[in-house]
Amino acid sequence: MRNINKILALGLSLLLLVGCGSKEQNEVNKIKFLLDWTPNTNHTGIYVAKEKGFYEQQGIDIEILNPPEDSTTLLVASGRVDFGVSFQDTLAMAFEQNEDLPVISVATILQHNTSGLLSLKDKGIDSFKKLEGKTYATWDDAIEQATIKQVMENESGDFSKVNLYHSTVTDAISAIQTNVDAVWVFEGWDVIRAKTQGLDYNFIKFSDVEKSLDFYTPVIIANTKFLEENKELAKKFLSATKKGYVYAIENPRESAEILHKYAPEYDLDMLIESQEYLSKEYISDAKSWGYIDSKRWNNFYNWLYNKKIITKSLENKGFTNEYLN
Repeated sequence: MRNINKILALGLSLLLLVGCGSKEQNEVNKIKFLLDWTPNTNHTGIYVAKEKGFYEQQGIDIEILNPPEDSTTLLVASGRVDFGVSFQDTLAMAFEQNEDLPVISVATILQHNTSGLLSLKDKGIDSFKKLEGKTYATWDDAIEQATIKQVMENESGDFSKVNLYHSTVTDAISAIQTNVDAVWVFEGWDVIRAKTQGLDYNFIKFSDVEKSLDFYTPVIIANTKFLEENKELAKKFLSATKKGYVYAIENPRESAEILHKYAPEYDLDMLIESQEYLSKEYISDAKSWGYIDSKRWNNFYNWLYNKKIITKSLENKGFTNEYLN
């Protein structure tokens, strides 16, 4: 009986050891992917890759999750999820608080920063200088306000003359039709929404005025421990993801229809127009999807450091192209 118990115990131990192995050892690998917001056209390639079976072809079972507010970076760093969507500016502040945070950007979704200020045309804000005397909705972030200050100074404007409305705007189109004159938006989403809703608007882009603000937003991040233990799996995941985004580039209308299945609350015509715009931005002038240019990455972090928004240099920190094919 003792020998039988020993055999049973040994067998159980072996099963536990197998179960504790890296994900690469399993035939089907479960990957948890955390969005930054509700599903939108920034995420289309992920849903296309899932719908078309590109992950399945790589032996991956992907679970796409919606995050609690502003929590993706920390949840990826904690190891509770493997990959997620974040932003270069968000990573900067995360590293400022904890330089050893176990998270890194492994691919960019868009090649260039498409964000800027949206306002109704009758407000007359067709340059950043003309934000003087107007009301801007701020979420009171250091990088956000330094960005507005910089682009205004580049046009001889005075940030101190801006009326700040301290509120996080979740619906930009509704906000600019109230007491708010201008909001920070992304061209591929809220500007498209304004256009499809027939609004007369102005949109001015930050990177057109200050090249240091052409940072990477959004990006795909990963837990560094997961990468160390599952290097080949990470490459397979990004290979399937890249295939999804390339498919979206070549088939924007069909890809928008796929996204609409997961986000039926949005107008399909708006999603199609947004997708057609972003399909030109996924790769843009880069050599391939996902590639992060170190010079542009460092330009933004050096700008933050020179402006004393961060207290230590983050040059070459927080990104890698190692897992991209």
